[in-house]
Amino acid sequence: MLQFIRVIAASLAMITVMAMVAGAAHALEPVSVNGDVDAIDLLPAVESYSSQGDRIQIQTAPGADGIVRRIEVRSKQPGTNPHWIVFALANTTDEQIDRIVVAPHFRLVGSGLVWPDLGASRIAEITPSQGFQPERQDDDDADVFRVTLDPGSRITFVAELRTAKLPQLYLWDPDAYKDKVNSLTLYKGIVLGIAGLLALFLTIAFVVKGTAMFPAAAALAWAVLAYLAIDFGFLHKFLAIAPDGDRVWRAGAEAVFSATLLVFLFAYLNLNRWHVRYSVVSALWLVALAALVGLAVINAPVAAGVARISIATLAVVGLLIIVFLAFYGYDRAVMLIPTWTLLLGWVAAAGLTIMGHLTNDLVQPALTGGLVLVVMLIGFTVMQHAFAGSAFAPGLMTDSERKALALTGSGDVVWDWDVPADRIYVSPEADQLLGVAPGALDGPASGWLDLVHIFDRDRFRTALDAVIDQRRGRVSQDFRIRAADGHYMWLNLKARPVVGSDGEVVRCVGTVSDITEQKTAEERLLHDAVRDNLTGLPNRELFTDRLDTALTFAKNDPSIKPTVLLLDLDRYKQVNDAVGHSVGDSILLTVSRRLSRLLKPRDSVCRIFGDQFGMLLLSEPDPERISAFAEAIRRSLRAPVAVADREIFLTASIGVAIFDPQAPVKADELIKDAEIAMYHAKKIGGDRIEIFRPAMRVERPDRSTLEADLRRAIERDELKVLFQPVVHLQDRTIAGFEAIVRWEHPKLGRLPPAEFTAMAEETGLIVDVGLFVLDRTARQLSIWQRLVEVDPPLFGMVNISSRQLLRQDLVQDLKAVMARAGIERGSLKLEVSESLVMENPEYAAQILAQLSDLGVGLAMDGFGTGYSSLSYLQRFPFDLLKIDPSFVKPNGRGRPVILRSIIGMAGDLGMEVIADGAETDSDAEELGQLGCQFAQGEAFGDPVTAEEARRLIAGPVRLRA
Repeated sequence: MLQFIRVIAASLAMITVMAMVAGAAHALEPVSVNGDVDAIDLLPAVESYSSQGDRIQIQTAPGADGIVRRIEVRSKQPGTNPHWIVFALANTTDEQIDRIVVAPHFRLVGSGLVWPDLGASRIAEITPSQGFQPERQDDDDADVFRVTLDPGSRITFVAELRTAKLPQLYLWDPDAYKDKVNSLTLYKGIVLGIAGLLALFLTIAFVVKGTAMFPAAAALAWAVLAYLAIDFGFLHKFLAIAPDGDRVWRAGAEAVFSATLLVFLFAYLNLNRWHVRYSVVSALWLVALAALVGLAVINAPVAAGVARISIATLAVVGLLIIVFLAFYGYDRAVMLIPTWTLLLGWVAAAGLTIMGHLTNDLVQPALTGGLVLVVMLIGFTVMQHAFAGSAFAPGLMTDSERKALALTGSGDVVWDWDVPADRIYVSPEADQLLGVAPGALDGPASGWLDLVHIFDRDRFRTALDAVIDQRRGRVSQDFRIRAADGHYMWLNLKARPVVGSDGEVVRCVGTVSDITEQKTAEERLLHDAVRDNLTGLPNRELFTDRLDTALTFAKNDPSIKPTVLLLDLDRYKQVNDAVGHSVGDSILLTVSRRLSRLLKPRDSVCRIFGDQFGMLLLSEPDPERISAFAEAIRRSLRAPVAVADREIFLTASIGVAIFDPQAPVKADELIKDAEIAMYHAKKIGGDRIEIFRPAMRVERPDRSTLEADLRRAIERDELKVLFQPVVHLQDRTIAGFEAIVRWEHPKLGRLPPAEFTAMAEETGLIVDVGLFVLDRTARQLSIWQRLVEVDPPLFGMVNISSRQLLRQDLVQDLKAVMARAGIERGSLKLEVSESLVMENPEYAAQILAQLSDLGVGLAMDGFGTGYSSLSYLQRFPFDLLKIDPSFVKPNGRGRPVILRSIIGMAGDLGMEVIADGAETDSDAEELGQLGCQFAQGEAFGDPVTAEEARRLIAGPVRLRA
């Protein structure tokens, strides 16, 4: 049985070999090669073979001895089924001949309309029947192989194809091919240069005159320039493109060219004004072409085929539309007929070329030059139309006419004062503006003074007198004038004197414009700056200013005892969510009116923010009367508020802070005391009145209240950023600062980060807090770097949390912060804890690499307290290593050894070291001797404010340990 199987296998192998031999070519007729011809077309002498496995057997051309031999060639990739071609060359001379075989990657001729051939590498390898293997030459546009033919030799060549299509195959003399490439390169450079200048010119013209046709023409010119750059192979000079990547770019360029041609036709002919169907069809067509650009990545031939059909369709349909509109006398269409006719001719020639009817080698360069010519004519057409209007025609309008038109267009009123006759003339528009009878404003200047507001008369009179007395200058005066209905309007007078031959002012001529809206807007802005937009009450800034003034008087007058009442509506958020924001605003308006009715003339009420109101009480110095007043407020607020068909009951928590002459405080402190009392009232149930006691400052709020306070901390400017100095151990000068955030809590006072960062991390508020600290640090760092120029520049360090590091927007946030601040690259450093990095080292490595590329410095915080490995540490782009205080403080005999090891390892990794926790001068000396570059701690000062930090670095004073 085994013997039978072997026999069968041998028979099948024999049959396969016989089939291959039977399918192999008969002896080839070699192409004669001599030195008289520069190029030989090998395609007619080529025999092609379809896929026959990864090897092929052929009969060679008869040798010089007349013997026909058989050779077998294997493909470069075993197991593939490539296509093959075979040709033979014969050297009929007595000398050795060097030639090159050239197969272009892309050839427009015969590329096809549907599923076009967009080019690719054609030949993978050429195997000769004898001699050396042909050497592939470097060429971006063709597969080029150098072959050497010995005298009298006949060599058969087997070429393995990468694709089934071989549009052209030539045997070139190397020098002749070089001359051809050089001349063609020169031609391409000239055409590409013209196209580039044309695109740039149209772009500049668009900037100068921004009509819609200019950007459309410029886009078309840039699309043609991109197409030529791809077709000429210039794209390889700038981009690393895969061998078959030209197909995608070529298809995308043809789709973009079609799209820009459509946009130009639509914009130039202004088709949207003729019929809406033009806009709809153009929009759908443009969307389809945009989809082709994406399709080019998936299937380039299909995208290119559709784009070519679109170009041909657009040329024909465009000509029909142009002729149709020209028939109705549309100027733009008439001017475009010659250019579009030439475009149609170019499309026809391109169609004949891709269909294989025009095969000359000069066709493709001629078509590229013709395309540039078409775009150039389009540019000339656009320029002719755009600059042929009367506005650009010289000599058609005098200077006085231009000024008259400009004055009419501005809407200003002519104001002319005949000084000797004391008569003012204004154009009739002024009468209409003020609603007075025609000519009522014409007359002596004193008549105008009667209409000008009494507060503006002296200024108006003084301005006119000054011009007459000085005989020069300009009048620019804002004043109010009474209209016919009695209300006042704001006018602006701009005028200048006209001096006669005797040196005296004979006229004062100018314009008057209505600036009532502008003045109203300014008054509104001023009002909004100190008033609440909803209730019209003073805001916190104005309230604080009034309280500060009252406290100043109270220092000199014992009878004045300012009292601050701060009230916050209980459960207002739930009410607002239940009834809607518009009803909620109505409730706030009702509350403001009720509070205002309780006040006396000397008292004030303001809206702090949201549902919180403040009251300044000056009319009641007696504590009992103050308590009664607060109770009256509480009862007034408890009255139901009628909204639509329902009644809403409100309560409020009221905090009272009474001024104590024995312990004077500032306005902010008194408001803060009232706020502490108000929060105390809210904490114990609400609907209460609490008078501030110093003991309230030490009572801690619950977690939910602390979270709510932190949400408002940034808005209230309660977060403060302090800066702890970092010094050079070598000379004890300032190297930078570490940013440390403190919370100035209205009730608890200053809170360090440890007391609120954990809660902020859990609730997500750490993102807002961290971004706030980053922005403040970057701004201060920019100020310091402008103040002191040192090398390396001063740096600032900010600690970031895990929630910040894991955010996708961290890189963008840092980019925006650095752009606003304008700081030196690498001077803003982020401190990332060792444990945080090791939670997800792979993701952390990616984020840290992006931050490093952005120009952000990176410092590993708390090194030695985690469990990082040296292999991971080498992957992270840290430039600073911050040693944990536990290793810096003296704690045993092994401390110098550990510190020396850490510092040495950091130096080997190219990182600098900061020692955190230097407490004494001896610590600093020892750290410097061990090779540590920077240190921070009690030895160099506690965290300071930004102003104190500026003073530290502004002068020559150095920190002392």
